[in-house]
Amino acid sequence: MSIRKLSAGDIIDARCTKCRSVLNHTIVAMVDGRVVRVQCNTCNGQHNYHPPQEAKKPAERAASTGKSSSPARPRREPVPAGPSQWELEVAGRDPQEAIPYAMDASFRVGNLVNHPVFGLGLVTVVTKPNKVEILFRDGKKLLRCTL
Repeated sequence: MSIRKLSAGDIIDARCTKCRSVLNHTIVAMVDGRVVRVQCNTCNGQHNYHPPQEAKKPAERAASTGKSSSPARPRREPVPAGPSQWELEVAGRDPQEAIPYAMDASFRVGNLVNHPVFGLGLVTVVTKPNKVEILFRDGKKLLRCTL
């Protein structure tokens, strides 16, 4: 079986830059036996030769022995689920005693506050410029108040 050498005017598969797919092309120019320029037989556009990409092989998985080819990274130990700071602070307090939050209300450290969006919270810090830091289940929030 003899393999025929390619020459100008022959048909070859190539990626068309205009059609964006692998189509039949006619060889327009060759340099040192390499295809350099082609013309698409579908859209008649001329461009540099782009050989069709080989199908990507699926990545091989590591053997079922559990060992991988990449260096082993230590896994994070799960954090033991315990009561959060909010749960510890609010535990044993009566939610009925909570003061409804309002921007024009005044608060003191240790007050239990009921916010319409954030829920039940505990005042941790009162700052001078009309701000109060309240610990909610979602975390600390800095809110406006009066002194």
